[in-house]
Amino acid sequence: MVHSASRYSSLRLLTDRLLGKRDILIPYFQFVEVPADEYEGELMRQIQRLRYEVYCVERNFLDCEDYKDQLETDEYDRYSAHFAAFNDEREIIGTVRLVHPAEHMLYPFESHCTVFDDFRFPPREKAGEISRLVVRKTYRRRRGDSMEGVSREFVQGGSATPSPRLREQRGNSPLLLLGLYKEMYRHSRRNGIRYWYAAMERSLARSLDRMGFKFVPIGPATDYYGPVTPHIVDLDELSARLHSENPFLAAWFDDEPIPLWVKMKTLVVSTLIGAPRGK
Repeated sequence: MVHSASRYSSLRLLTDRLLGKRDILIPYFQFVEVPADEYEGELMRQIQRLRYEVYCVERNFLDCEDYKDQLETDEYDRYSAHFAAFNDEREIIGTVRLVHPAEHMLYPFESHCTVFDDFRFPPREKAGEISRLVVRKTYRRRRGDSMEGVSREFVQGGSATPSPRLREQRGNSPLLLLGLYKEMYRHSRRNGIRYWYAAMERSLARSLDRMGFKFVPIGPATDYYGPVTPHIVDLDELSARLHSENPFLAAWFDDEPIPLWVKMKTLVVSTLIGAPRGK
């Protein structure tokens, strides 16, 4: 009976993905954007609680004593679009924000990074900064995984596309990261944002590059809870690159129709890999 139920569940999942009821690439997680009028709501508290767990308790980047309510927040939260990832049990497992600071404010990276003399900032209304990207510890597979959920093996050359050989290495394909970035991408396209800034470690920049996100350094590395370098990516160039190098991923990001044979191939490969385990 257990095996029959499992087969039924797997078949239903495959059908849901084929019919579009679940995401074709990341069916085990749900990704949401916090509505602009719900900044004081429960979803934001879940996001800030997860950030507290990672930044304060786990990494000691911030002092727990400064957050008596165990919610990590700052002056940029009210000027940001927030995104969250959930598992099937509706537990928050990842989050990121895209900061759109007010005219009188700096971008977060400007507080601790410098830029090259020849760098020219794009129009302010067309740019946002990726910030507070974290993944829950139980969804980081190995000791060497970064807090963004990127494994050491992936950085050092693991496949950027799921492969049947990854049955025991599912954490090497950072699908949580990819799903959060897709939500930010869709938000940016809807709101006229063409450029993303990000201050990040070399390992994350390398991982993103291997997934098609070619961030360009705009300044030297600096020590900010570890070595980070300010980067920028042009979403127009990103879209063109994906359409040229990875048409499936480009269609997935832009919510364009995906050919049936591509869907079937994706389903077969991901079924061989199996569902991710976060606990």
